[in-house]
Amino acid sequence: MKYVLENDKISIEIDSFGAELKSVIDKKTNREYMWYADKKYWGRTSPVLFPFVGSLKNKEFIVDGRQYPMGQHGFARDMEHSLLSKDDKSIWFILESNEETLAKYPFEFKLRIGYEIKDNSVKVLWEVENPAGNNLPFSIGAHPAFICPRYNEEDKSGYKLSFAKFAKESLNTAKDIRVNADAELKNIEKIYHHGNTRDTGLAITENRILDLQEGKCDITPGFFDRCTYMIEGNQANSVGIVDPDGEEFVRVLFDTPLFAIWSPEEKNAPFLCIEPWYGRADHVDFEGDIYKREFTNMLEGQDVFHSEYVMIFS
Repeated sequence: MKYVLENDKISIEIDSFGAELKSVIDKKTNREYMWYADKKYWGRTSPVLFPFVGSLKNKEFIVDGRQYPMGQHGFARDMEHSLLSKDDKSIWFILESNEETLAKYPFEFKLRIGYEIKDNSVKVLWEVENPAGNNLPFSIGAHPAFICPRYNEEDKSGYKLSFAKFAKESLNTAKDIRVNADAELKNIEKIYHHGNTRDTGLAITENRILDLQEGKCDITPGFFDRCTYMIEGNQANSVGIVDPDGEEFVRVLFDTPLFAIWSPEEKNAPFLCIEPWYGRADHVDFEGDIYKREFTNMLEGQDVFHSEYVMIFS
């Protein structure tokens, strides 16, 4: 079911399936900011990734010696979420563990996802509750896709990414942002690795550097041709997209241990994702024990995890 929140500046639409944000419209210009999920490129808009982020090695994980199959990014994005509450400015959904989830992920949980609007911004809130007595290992992440280029240009040439630290400190004096060398494991038939294709189905992003000028980098042809950019170490907590006229039209603010930037280069896809993550794909040498998975959050019994990120549109 679709739900709408609006004020005098923006109107947003959320689908209870996946509790997924589907639309953000500027009411003055009637311009849409969110990707419209054309399956030719990518059939989603802003899925919530839970209880895993990224691909799992051999598409499985291990709990107490038992193997469980699991697809990329978990299952919450492909399940119906129940409406918890709604008013003029906010809406909340809940997904609770059940027989279906326990069969493939043997942990009890309550996942609450909320959206709040204020002026021209959307705050996304996450709450993960552990109702059981044992520890709950999980990852959670965002995957919002923004229309880019915004004026139906042929490609993203002339667009820039703008980085800032904690949304306040400028990176004008920084020379680069370092991209983790062992960041992303992708399960696809043919991938690029050091400039060559191979068909093992596993790829690790190369050790790349994003050179910055006054905190910005150009989105040049081939920018996304080597998998996903994965940036760790709290090097930046705010990422914006700037059009060729120098106007920043979207900015994502977050405080997560890592974030990803992605667009399917091979398809020249007209969108760009900025993804705050608590978790990531497995390393190629990972042995599968969920309790040892890097960046996994461990929630004690009866505890609640809280986090949020904000999207500002202009």
